Amino acid sequence: MNYAATLAVVVVLAFWFPISVRLAAQFGVPEAWAASVVGALLTFVAAAYLVRFQVRRHSLTLERLAAARAQVAADPANPRAYFVHGEHLGSILLRLDRRREAAEVIDRYARLGGAREAEIVALREALSLAERRQRQAQRREA
Repeated sequence: MNYAATLAVVVVLAFWFPISVRLAAQFGVPEAWAASVVGALLTFVAAAYLVRFQVRRHSLTLERLAAARAQVAADPANPRAYFVHGEHLGSILLRLDRRREAAEVIDRYARLGGAREAEIVALREALSLAERRQRQAQRREA
């Protein structure tokens, strides 16, 4: 669903909510009950939409991961093979919380001749930040 369709749904729901409460009140249903039911339905719809959005985003990330792995497997000596849609394979792995695999990919990328130093530094900083967050989370759990 694109932005315009989402906005249209929000507008329709914004007008539908007070009308449905008034209509229910005319049929003898207390306003509190009608508002609660409509609110619960809207909460369910919003939650379902949020879940669909998260699942779609995750599947898109997995598709990009597969494409990046295929590119690297096809031409491991090419530094540009490590990028898909402008995003590095190591960054994708870090977003998926696969730090060990990301560290290996970043090290392989750093050993390539055509890799940019700025990209390598940025990837290593992102890796160290992810590892620091993990250590902090482990300390909080303990």
